[in-house]
Amino acid sequence: MSNFVLVAGAWLGSWAWDEVVPTLREAGHGVHPLTLSGLAEKQAVPVGRQTHVQDIVDEVERLDLRDVVLVGHSYSGIPVGQAADRIGDRLARVVFVDSDVPSPGESFLSTWWEGPAKLEAALAGNGGFWAPLAEPDYAGHGLTHDQVARIVAGSTPHPGASLADPAVLSRPLGELPATYILCLLDGAEPSDIVAGLLAGERWRLVEMGTGHWPMFSQPDELARILLDEAAQ
Repeated sequence: MSNFVLVAGAWLGSWAWDEVVPTLREAGHGVHPLTLSGLAEKQAVPVGRQTHVQDIVDEVERLDLRDVVLVGHSYSGIPVGQAADRIGDRLARVVFVDSDVPSPGESFLSTWWEGPAKLEAALAGNGGFWAPLAEPDYAGHGLTHDQVARIVAGSTPHPGASLADPAVLSRPLGELPATYILCLLDGAEPSDIVAGLLAGERWRLVEMGTGHWPMFSQPDELARILLDEAAQ
């Protein structure tokens, strides 16, 4: 039996995994969707340096989980990758779902694809928080109108402190047993950083023919992939 710890990306909470959880549990695994501090039902919890990394490590240790499959989507690949580095032999595998990955000394903000200045301005204009996307922003990602409405209704502003938090790793990320799930509607090729990691012996690539939010657009397929990767 594996223990899946599921961490969704920016603006989302544990609820984002609601359609993935049942399939994993029916297969006999432990499943622990996690809301990070400052989001969803934890909006009132303050966020500072390494808070989101510690959220994940604390959950694993609090529940005394073993054979852990850490799953990080989008932004959360950064804290999940760091947490995977810290939980030692509790880790079975880390799965990055169309996500960013941590680079030592870099943050989500510092590597933002449009340049850090644009994201910094967006945070400054919204009280230090990253405002959730609007419905039109989800076009082209294989989502139904109802799925988009559900994401928009459940999203909460994302604490900017976590986006600017530099990553800390004690060993190269390529040494971790890892799977990268590439969602093809969000881009047909992985980033250069991810491509370099996939060239190593311990990383695997899995492709999904959907957009950036597969837990909503293809939850059954995502759950099947997670089960397959846990068996690696």
